[in-house]
Amino acid sequence: MCLLSKACVGSGVVKIVTVAALCAAVVGGAAAFLGTTTAAYADGAKDGSKDGKTQKSQGVKPGDDAPTFVLNDTDGKELNFADFSKGKTVVIEWFNPECPYVVKQYAGTTVMADTKAVAKANGVLWIAVNSGAPGKQGAGKEVNAKAKTDWKIENPILLDEAGTAGKAYGARTTPHMFIVKDGKVVYAGAIDNNSSAKTKGEKNYVIQALGEIKEGKAVSEADTRPYGCSVKYK
Repeated sequence: MCLLSKACVGSGVVKIVTVAALCAAVVGGAAAFLGTTTAAYADGAKDGSKDGKTQKSQGVKPGDDAPTFVLNDTDGKELNFADFSKGKTVVIEWFNPECPYVVKQYAGTTVMADTKAVAKANGVLWIAVNSGAPGKQGAGKEVNAKAKTDWKIENPILLDEAGTAGKAYGARTTPHMFIVKDGKVVYAGAIDNNSSAKTKGEKNYVIQALGEIKEGKAVSEADTRPYGCSVKYK
């Protein structure tokens, strides 16, 4: 029965719900009033959508030309992606150091270390992009510079506070992984096949793709559903 007004948490924001609104939510089964109880889900569905039903690709798709961009890293150094990627294979990782899923990959498991080791051994370049707007979770030069030091990240972390690069690629989650080869997107999606915020996946899609690229093969699973925290655009 709907007898009392109460404060509910939806999408990480506390809302005061009237009796009528609460009743409507119960009758209609509005999931937004229920929220979730774990920090890993504090900002929405694991694929960056509101309902968890988003299709795999919503930005660039494998076979598309890779959008170019010019961004500064945490050291203030400018990186022009067109120049950086010319004739190369590059992994682009959408990044948020305060996202539980990113913490999982860097501090809770060896997923990122393992994947970067394979990329490095194959001569593949790697960059991370943070498209969080100013004031959002994990955004800002200082936070990202600290993560770079704490996690001993060797690759550049680029700051995309306007969200231009992220929206051009259709980046929805952190992490959201893309592989670009000779100016073309050849992989887009998750880093591995375990969408929990704690456990390492049994299959690493990025390592698999890099191995196939090295052998001159087409990427067999080129488009997978990403998981993680939603990218914190404006």
